[in-house]
Parts: sequence; structure tokens; C-alpha cells
Amino acid sequence: MAKRFIPRPTMMSEVKNYSMITLGLLIYAFAWNFFMSPFELVAGGITGVGAIVQYSTDGAIPMQYTYFAINVVLLIIAIWQLGLKFCIKTIYAIIIMTLFLELSQHLFETYNALKILGPEGRLEASIVGSIFTGMGIAFCFLSNGSTGGVDIIAAIVNKYKDVSFGRAMLYVDICIITSSFFIIPSDNLDMSLKGVFYGYICLVIINVTLDYMINSNRQTVQVFIFSKKYDEIAYYITRYLKRGVTLLDSVGYYSGKEGKVVMTLARANQSNQLFMAIKQIDPNALISQSKAMAVYGNGFDKIKGKAKSINIEKDEPVEPEKN
Repeated sequence: MAKRFIPRPTMMSEVKNYSMITLGLLIYAFAWNFFMSPFELVAGGITGVGAIVQYSTDGAIPMQYTYFAINVVLLIIAIWQLGLKFCIKTIYAIIIMTLFLELSQHLFETYNALKILGPEGRLEASIVGSIFTGMGIAFCFLSNGSTGGVDIIAAIVNKYKDVSFGRAMLYVDICIITSSFFIIPSDNLDMSLKGVFYGYICLVIINVTLDYMINSNRQTVQVFIFSKKYDEIAYYITRYLKRGVTLLDSVGYYSGKEGKVVMTLARANQSNQLFMAIKQIDPNALISQSKAMAVYGNGFDKIKGKAKSINIEKDEPVEPEKN
């Protein structure tokens, strides 16, 4: 069987995605074993379940073992609902995450946030650790991957409902954190309650960080370009940015000359690439950019949820509104 040719941009794109997923998992594992575990913090997710098991067994069952076992079950659901392409990256993420948790647990066993901040630094550790955790998850999602666990559930919900990743994860995580009050043994009621409160703090910060990074990357801009070289600019946008272009007829008020205006919608992170290209094609071009509140359709966000069928009769008369 002959080898199938893989286009260079696709190959480089996949390499970039896996690199970003690996970076996100590294940040995630660092956050847990440097900031969270030393202070016995529970921040939700399957790692939170693993942490509860680890704390309640005095470390006899490390969190990575629980994390791996639960994810094997969730992978079956992911293959069914999200497809094999999503699951290949998820399988990769689960294996790498398990290894990173194992390595970082030994690496930060003696030198961690507890050693630096002391017992009084639990709040600082929960804040900084949660920010890093949210960043790690966001890197994985933005690269079309997952850290496994609750992320799989969030991705499934987000596929069918117009619910953000952070909100989809919130409900499950609340249950996990609350359960730590009943499962983790403690003779001090106040300490148990504090553990739950710190868990809620971590949960909020993680989800705010996650939503901020994902939504900022998904921001869409509307660009109008006034240039005599509109054809070259339009070709660049469709060929290299893979975005649609609309040419609008224009007439200069003062000069009376007719021309074309290039209008396109693109992601905010593509703006710099577009501007550099326009600068090379036509340094005298006039560019107007504005933020679009939301864009739905091909190449952008999908309208999620089921819509009721609407029957419209073409010959049905429309009555004007009465004032």
C-alpha cells in the first residue's frame, strides 16, 4: 500500500497541537504537586478525586493511579460521543499526565510551596496553584485536546449545549469538593470546613482562568480594508488565513472614484498576521477593525441546542403593527 501524502501545514499544525497539550499537562502537574498536594487542597476534577483518595489513605494510593483508572472508563464514553480523533489526543494526554504526576510528585516531595510559604501560606498556594491549573487545562482545550476526566464531560456538554467549558465543569467539581468533607478523615471540624472553603476558592479561580483564556482566544473581529490592491489582499485572506471575503462596492465622496472594500471576519489572534500581510501588499491601505460580539456559522462558533421547527407560508400576508 502506497504511503499517503500528509500536507506540511497539517503535519506542523498537529506537532504544534501536541506540543501545546504537553506544555499544558506539564503546567497542570506542576500546579498540583507543587501548590495543591502539600496543603491537601481539593480543586475538583478527576485529579481532585485522586487527591481525596490519596489524602484519605495517607498516600497509600497516589492520585495518579486513581486518575488513570477513572479515565479508562471515561475514554469509552469519549470515543462514543466525541469521535476517535478527539480520543487519540485524550489517550495521549492521560498517559502523559499520569507520568507527569508521578515524576513531579517525587520531584517536589521535599521542596514545594509548603516549604517556601509555610503552613500559613495555604491561601496564596491555592490562588497561584489554581491559576496554573486553569492555564494548563486551557492550553489543552485550545489545542483540540483534553486532560481527561471531567474535561471529557465538559467537552460533551459543550458539543450539544451553548454552555462554556468552565460552567460545564463547575457542577461536577462542586460535588467532588463537597464530598471531601465527608471522606477525608479529620478530628477538627473547623479544618475540614476550611478545606472545603479553600476548594471552592480554587474551583472559582480555575474556571475564571479557563474561561478567560478560551474566550479571549475565540474573540472575533470584523475588518474593513480600503485598498487599490483589494484583489491581492482578498486572495491572501482566502488562501492563507482560510477566511471568507466579501467585496463591497464603494465610491469616494470627494474624488468620485469607484473602488472595492474588502470585508472579512477573523479570529483576533489572526489580526497581526493579516496586518503584516497588508503592510507588504499595500502600505497605503486604510484598515478599520472592530470587535464582533458573536459570529456563528462556517469556520466560527456553532449554534447549539435544538430549535423548534418554524413553518412560514410564502403567500401568507403580513399585517403591519398597529401603533
